[in-house]
Amino acid sequence: MTRIIPDATVFAGGSWNSHRDIIIDDAGVVTAIEPTGARGAESTIGEPGAHVIPGFVNTHTHLQQSLMRGVAECTPLLEWLLAVGERSIAITPEKAYLATVAASLEALRSGTTTLVEHMWPHPSTAVHEAVVRGLRETGVRAVLGRGVADRPDATRRWGFEPTLMQPLDEVLTHVDELRSDVAGSAITMALAVPNPRSITGDGMAALRAFATTRSMPVSIHLLETVTDDTMCREHAGVGAVDYLADGGFLWDRLLAVHCVEVSERDRAVLRDHGVGISHNPLSNMRLGSGVAPVPAMLAEGLRVGLGVDGAASNDTQNMLETFRIGSYLQRATHRRADLLGFDEMLDIACGGANATLGLPEVTGGVTMGAPADLTVIRFDRDYATLPVIDPGASILTTGSPAIVDTVLVGGEVVIADGHSTRVDEAELIAALRAL
Repeated sequence: MTRIIPDATVFAGGSWNSHRDIIIDDAGVVTAIEPTGARGAESTIGEPGAHVIPGFVNTHTHLQQSLMRGVAECTPLLEWLLAVGERSIAITPEKAYLATVAASLEALRSGTTTLVEHMWPHPSTAVHEAVVRGLRETGVRAVLGRGVADRPDATRRWGFEPTLMQPLDEVLTHVDELRSDVAGSAITMALAVPNPRSITGDGMAALRAFATTRSMPVSIHLLETVTDDTMCREHAGVGAVDYLADGGFLWDRLLAVHCVEVSERDRAVLRDHGVGISHNPLSNMRLGSGVAPVPAMLAEGLRVGLGVDGAASNDTQNMLETFRIGSYLQRATHRRADLLGFDEMLDIACGGANATLGLPEVTGGVTMGAPADLTVIRFDRDYATLPVIDPGASILTTGSPAIVDTVLVGGEVVIADGHSTRVDEAELIAALRAL
C-alpha cells in the first residue's frame, strides 16, 4: 500500500524543499519525493505542514544503563566503570527488558530510528532474549552488539570482569543463535568488545574471522582516555591502536567508540584501515574524558557517526541534545562559530558511520531508495522554537523531543503525537517508578 507524508517541507539533496509529498511503498522504502498532489495514495501519514528529516542513527549506547541514571556522578572514569560494572553483574532478564523498552522509547521520541547497542559481556541467554524482546516491541531498528571478551581481570583495568566472562566458542555459538532469532526483523547482530585491553591476540583473530565471514560489524571502546594507551604499553609494549593493528583487528567493519585521545598518527592508521568512529560528546563531557578531534577526523577522511552513549554517562537517550552539543563543543574548543552546522551534523548523525555498520547510505537528508526511517517535526508543538526563520538552524539550536511529532521505522509509525504506538507508556512509567 502506497503511503504519503503529505505537503511537507523535506530536507533532501542538501536543502529544504517545501510542499513535497514523500512516497513510501509497501516495503517501507522511500520511493519518491514529489510536488504535493502529484499522485494519489491509499493512505496518508499525519497532517500537512510538517518538516521531515531522516531518523538519527545513534552509533553507541548501553540500554541497560537507563536503570543507572546518575550513578557515580562526579567520579573519574575508572571509578565510574567499577560502579556501573557492579550493577551490570546484577542485571536480571526482567530489568534488562524494562531498561531496553525505556531507553528505546526515549531514543525514538528524540528522533532516533536506529540504535547501535553495545552490550557488556554477560553469560545469561535470558538477559539477551529480554533485550531482543524489548527492541522488537518498541519497533526501533537496532544493531545489537553481543558483548565478548577473553582476558579476565577483576580490576577491569587490564581486562574485564571475570564473573561475566565466557569461553569464546560459547559466546560465538550464542551469537549465531541470536542471528537466527532476529533474521528478517529490524534487528541485526554485531560483536561488542569492551576495550583493547579485554581481548587477547588469539581472541582478536577469532573475532575478526567470525565477523568477516558473517559480514558483521564489531564495536570497541577505544582511547576514551589515555588509559588504553597506558595499559597497552605497560602490558603489551605498544599503544592501543598499534596493539589492535598488530592483532589484525582494524578493518572497515570495526567501529571505534570515543577516540578522544587519538594522535594524528593513530588517526592515519585508523583511516588507512577504513575504521569507522562513534563520537559521543555528552558522555565525554560528563566523565571529563575530553574532546574528540572531530573536525580533524572529517578533514582526514575518517567516517564519523554520532553517539549518545549509555544513560549512566549522559544521562539520557536524547539524540537532539547530543546533536546540538556535538556541534557546540567543537565550536567552543576551536573558538569558531562556523563549525559543524546543521547540514554537516545531519550527515554525521544520520549516516556518518552507516557503511561500517552495514546500514544504507543516507546523505544530504531524506534519501530515495533508503528505508523510510523518518522523523516528522512540528515546531508548533513547542512555542520556544517559534518563529522558525531557518528550519535547520531551529532544529540544531532549539530542538527537543517536544517538537518530534511522528517517527517512522521502515515506513511503520512507531511514534505518533509524541507517544509510542506500540507500548503502554502508563504501564512503563509504573514499572519504572516501582524500581
